[in-house]
Amino acid sequence: MFHFPRILSALACAVALAACAPQAPDASATSAAVASYYGTLEPFAREAVYFVMTDRFVNGDPANDQRDQGTFDIPLVSCSGVAGNIGYLGGDFRGLADHLDYIAEMGFTAVWITPVVDNPDEPFSGGTAPTCGGSLADRGKTGYHGYWGVDFNTLDEHLPSPGMGFRELADALHAHGMKLVLDIVGNHGSPAWGMEHDQPKFGKIFDRDGTLLADHQNLDPTRLDPAGNPLHRFYSARGPVEGEGFLEGNLAQLSDFDPDNPAVLDYLVDAYSGWIEQGADAFRIDTIAWMPDAFWQAFTQRIRAKRPGFFMFGEAFNYDAEVIARHTLPGQGETSVLDFPMKEAMEAAFGHAQAGFARLAPALYLTDGPYANPYDLATFYDNHDMPRLDASDAGFIDAHHWLFTARGIPVVYYGSEMGFMRGRPEHGGNRNYFGVEGIEAARTSPIRAALIRIARARAASPALQRGLQVNLELNGTRAAFYRVYQHQGEHQIALVLLNKGDTAARFAVDSMLQAGRWTSALDGGVVEVAAGGKLEASVPAHGVQVYLLDAAVTEPTLVTTLDAAMARARPQR
Repeated sequence: MFHFPRILSALACAVALAACAPQAPDASATSAAVASYYGTLEPFAREAVYFVMTDRFVNGDPANDQRDQGTFDIPLVSCSGVAGNIGYLGGDFRGLADHLDYIAEMGFTAVWITPVVDNPDEPFSGGTAPTCGGSLADRGKTGYHGYWGVDFNTLDEHLPSPGMGFRELADALHAHGMKLVLDIVGNHGSPAWGMEHDQPKFGKIFDRDGTLLADHQNLDPTRLDPAGNPLHRFYSARGPVEGEGFLEGNLAQLSDFDPDNPAVLDYLVDAYSGWIEQGADAFRIDTIAWMPDAFWQAFTQRIRAKRPGFFMFGEAFNYDAEVIARHTLPGQGETSVLDFPMKEAMEAAFGHAQAGFARLAPALYLTDGPYANPYDLATFYDNHDMPRLDASDAGFIDAHHWLFTARGIPVVYYGSEMGFMRGRPEHGGNRNYFGVEGIEAARTSPIRAALIRIARARAASPALQRGLQVNLELNGTRAAFYRVYQHQGEHQIALVLLNKGDTAARFAVDSMLQAGRWTSALDGGVVEVAAGGKLEASVPAHGVQVYLLDAAVTEPTLVTTLDAAMARARPQR
């Protein structure tokens, strides 16, 4: 994976950049040399990701529901008219595999699934009870979400069916031309103390042969004795620290791993390497900020020693780019991250606040940003750990138009293709069961119809996937920018026009506009642009237009701008 930063975020930067760039070639020289222009060469940047909580998607095999465990269908008290559920609801690999056509036809090329490892077989009796809008409250909750691992080598029994294990699911995805993104946890196991009595599996870690490696023994972390009890050595004995930040100490009675114990790293590398061998194509790393950078650097190096270039993106739940960007840097993990600053900006721009497109510009960090490469970030507007986007149908449509045309790797949470449970928090419907009924309802949603159009356009366009972004206009309800990809014989310029207003918008673009035959990626229309001319287009309310020019870049000002951007690029690995 190569990392390249920062390009200009506004047309006004072009002249200034030209001054610090190497001597810019003229148009004829550029044409002859065929300069390379790209935001990233990361192969995974081609993908668009559909995120499912496996248990909440589709119950394809009721025989694996494990209803005798007392963990199935545990509804909560209604939260503002919508009840959540903290029990298993039956979603499984069969239900996902049976509906891959539904996902693929939307233009998604990867599916991110929640952790698949074995979780406890009872509801948790410790902690505090969930409340409306609350989080990190686990009393009565089960491990339906997958994040309470006890054996990181073994599938949770709720997921597979005869003939449909993890490998078979990966094979099914690959047969549909899609990749499997596996959610992994590296900093904790299951809830570990505060139980009414020591419950089976909770606070324990088992090896692939069933050997007990670690046991919290229902003890507060400050009561662990790593020096005297071998079963405690896997865990951190540091408890909550008064006055320190969110990432200090312990959270929600979870069994925090000791990052300084080499056995922890060995266990996780071995376990997760096994899932790669069974077909995982990429990792999403849960709570990456809860382990030191050195731990993740060692982890990623060992994983990539076995699988060179393996793509990983972490969850650092923080809206400060300077904070989350460290995980992308050499020696500090070298992963991508979920783009929380862009999430915050998208919520403002496309939710009910309806901030203008200018709200999005700072979150791009195209120039002088803290990331190793902003083009490799996983971009999203909501997920399972926060309230879903509270927006109108038009707001979701506008959000998808931006998500699939601006820099980054788009990630869409299951059900968002129809605005499912919009605005709802974790315990108030965010994670509710989707099912065949949801899929059928979504097929007629205008949100899904618009998503299909723009996602398929991105899937067919190297410029939208990995091209440099050069902004022309980000203001009010209008946005216009180029995406440019030119590398190893592939060349494409995309002109993106976005309108999130309630009436049609007229665009007349001449800045850095290259002459040629521009083709609409959405409707196939053709616009012939003469040298020094304009490209004029009307974009409907809450609409998008993408024009493509499959030609080497020759327009002098655009050449200068792109050359300056590439001159600032620096490979990190």
